[in-house]
Amino acid sequence: MATAAEEITVGERVVRVSHPDKPYFPQRGLTKLDVVRYFLAVGDGVLRALRDRPTMLERWPKGVFEGARVGTRQDNRGDAFYQKRLPAGAPDWVRTAHLTFPSGRTADEIAPTELAVVAWAANLGTLRFHPWPVTAADVEHPDQLRIDLDPLPGVGFDQVVPVAHEVRAFLTELGLTGYPKTTGGRGLHVYVSIEPRWSFADCRRAVLALGCELQRRLPELVTTTWWREQRDRPVFVDYNQMSRDHTMASAYSIRPTPAALVSAPLDWSELDDARPEDFDVVGMPARFAERGDPHAGLDDRRFSLAPLLELADREGLAAPPER
Repeated sequence: MATAAEEITVGERVVRVSHPDKPYFPQRGLTKLDVVRYFLAVGDGVLRALRDRPTMLERWPKGVFEGARVGTRQDNRGDAFYQKRLPAGAPDWVRTAHLTFPSGRTADEIAPTELAVVAWAANLGTLRFHPWPVTAADVEHPDQLRIDLDPLPGVGFDQVVPVAHEVRAFLTELGLTGYPKTTGGRGLHVYVSIEPRWSFADCRRAVLALGCELQRRLPELVTTTWWREQRDRPVFVDYNQMSRDHTMASAYSIRPTPAALVSAPLDWSELDDARPEDFDVVGMPARFAERGDPHAGLDDRRFSLAPLLELADREGLAAPPER
């Protein structure tokens, strides 16, 4: 017999959790209700990462099991899927942002304004939230520069860490402040809050300029070569993550693998000792309760992109095409 739905009060809302005992991470003994409660436990942090941002949902309504895969536009028969548009039957308190994609198609994508929206999405099977680097108030001008340090297959997290430290050093030289987080895998993301004055193309050019400087400083580790088969160094600075409709999993999102690892915001002082496997659905609530959100200050100050764009001008770098 199916377990009765459970109702949870989240702020001023009541969120219904259907089939709360459904296994979501069976190897860890975690249910759908456990996932919802996890997001509530890190609520201030995950909402800070999503608030007012157009957000694509990565939904795993059957949970994570061996052989599960994500459906694609070419083959929609997967066990999980990405949802760009507001799901049918959404409560009237779920706000949206109107977006235009590079293809010219448009969508009204959820833009969370309160924690209840996160809980509601988790009930739909959302494990990873993919927010745009813009807000609903201005979807054309990013207010976050996102630096994706993407290791090649077989490259360990330990090789990404020194690149992240050099990112920090270079940003500091330019008067910018970055905030690192794990991806839940072997990579690292660094976020910089910026004034919403520049286009997506400007932001790609800025990250490319940063990547080229890192390549000069760490020639054995860093590449900016786009084509994977031509990369001969272990860590790719993925500037195309600043393309329109390219998103990265938010802080506190859950990676859909049996271990239920999460994307963990870090203090720079933690980076040398941290490992992706240190942060999962089970342990993160206690860490959050004890230490709070290391990204709490991310939006306290917005920086100018001018120093990186001036570097791009000096190097003669054009904006990379959207891919």
